[in-house]
Amino acid sequence: MKTLRTLFIAIILMAVAPMTAQTADEILNNYFENTGGISAWNALEGTKMIGSANAQGMEIPIEMYQMKDGKQLLKINIQGQEMTQYSFDGETMWTTNFMTMLPEKSDAETTDNMKKNVGDFPSPFLNYKEKGYTVEYLGKETKEGTETFKMKLTQKPVMVDGVEEPTVSFYYFETENYVPIMSESQIPSGPQKGQMSVSNFSDYQEVGGLYFPFSISMSGQGITMKEIVLNPEADATMFAFPTAVEEKIEDKK
Repeated sequence: MKTLRTLFIAIILMAVAPMTAQTADEILNNYFENTGGISAWNALEGTKMIGSANAQGMEIPIEMYQMKDGKQLLKINIQGQEMTQYSFDGETMWTTNFMTMLPEKSDAETTDNMKKNVGDFPSPFLNYKEKGYTVEYLGKETKEGTETFKMKLTQKPVMVDGVEEPTVSFYYFETENYVPIMSESQIPSGPQKGQMSVSNFSDYQEVGGLYFPFSISMSGQGITMKEIVLNPEADATMFAFPTAVEEKIEDKK
């Protein structure tokens, strides 16, 4: 009788386990539904984020545009002087050279890598299968005292110094509200190559029915959002490499 009872309990547990187990898609569906709904996220055409970055004790005003078609722009203001940290119009990526204070195009490798991430707005997890990405749920893990779902995201490989490298990152979604509170990715190049870059997301607030983290920390630097505007007006010329500089370059050829 005891053996039968034990067998019966085992069968019940086997039947219940699949019903209670989480999958990557279930976690992501909960995330998008809890933060505004998948249809609303898909309808989003762009964002304008106004805030400040704290770097080595200095507060730097920032203004960032991210558009659904891949266009991006980050402007910063240092001691009253505005400059473009980076801009991408879908084809050309450029920045302001801090030494000359003149606009300068990025190298071909950096630009090509940026093109591979065009579909990441507003989240690389949104419609990830259509983008050719893979997502894997790795189980629960406690991060800074919070229980989370650990997710592995594999995106398109990028080129680093002429060598193709995989693009893998890990996201941690807290188990109560299903929102990401941390991400980790390996630094692909530079003096910190091979080390993990960690970003933390907190202070989620509602904007037009969607929820965004208003506080982000990355490798010791903090970003605080003061305002987020949905579907902002953004002329294509905002992102383009300055025409006057382009003409001077052509004249010198």
